[in-house]
Amino acid sequence: MRTDRFSAIKLSGIRVLLREQGRGANRKLKVAQNSEHDTPEPVRLDKWLWAARFYKTRRLAADAVVGGKVQVNGERVKRAKVLRAGDRLRIRKEPYEYRLTVLAPSGRRGSAKDAALLYEEAEESREARARLAEQYKLAASTRTRTEGKPTKKERRQIGQLKGRN
Repeated sequence: MRTDRFSAIKLSGIRVLLREQGRGANRKLKVAQNSEHDTPEPVRLDKWLWAARFYKTRRLAADAVVGGKVQVNGERVKRAKVLRAGDRLRIRKEPYEYRLTVLAPSGRRGSAKDAALLYEEAEESREARARLAEQYKLAASTRTRTEGKPTKKERRQIGQLKGRN
């Protein structure tokens, strides 16, 4: 019967995972990623888009890249493109467009607060999205309904006109 034990230790700022198998001295050391001395690893574009919470799944992120909705440094790229800190991204999610600078490549999906630390959005991009959102909000409020099923308020008014309640 084989038993495995795992224990983590820290050696000179590097986190190390020690795996002990069975009773013998058969030990394997495995270095875990990320310590304060490590440099961030480059990560695939589709994985970064997922980790930065622009898309709910990696599949949606990959489809967007293949469809030309994402550009890196002004060029159309493949989904396996390796991102590095400083790369400039242009992401088109209809009807909005994001212009970002990658601050940290990460393949781990965390909270929204953590995701916001992975990139910096250009100020003009943020302002353009706010203007467009305001235009859509105004257009929706001025639209008149001409077709379709009556609203609950309209149904009540029709009922009153017909003498029901």
